[in-house]
Amino acid sequence: MTTLKNSVQLIGRLGSDPELRTFESGKKMTSFSLATNETYYNANGDKVTDTQWHNIVAWEKKAELVTDYLKKGSEVAVQGKLVNRKYEKDGMTKYITEINLNEMLMLDKKEE
Repeated sequence: MTTLKNSVQLIGRLGSDPELRTFESGKKMTSFSLATNETYYNANGDKVTDTQWHNIVAWEKKAELVTDYLKKGSEVAVQGKLVNRKYEKDGMTKYITEINLNEMLMLDKKEE
């Protein structure tokens, strides 16, 4: 049951191309946004699509794989853990929730 603690699984499409960064220490990080959609019918019978956006972060080898194989619009299943952090920007404290990528499965059909 310990593997279920702080575990997130999502299937969605990338909202932008992954962005690879290399830090002074040599550590690599890639970040991208992932859109998940839920479709339902409201009280009037109208079809409604609700889109949620998620910030995904991958490190080291996974960062390189994401950058090499995924692009805007790619469909992917991700599994990871939620991480909350804060940072300073323009004198203000900003808070962000991200998903640190543990595993991913590319769902796009192979191009022939």
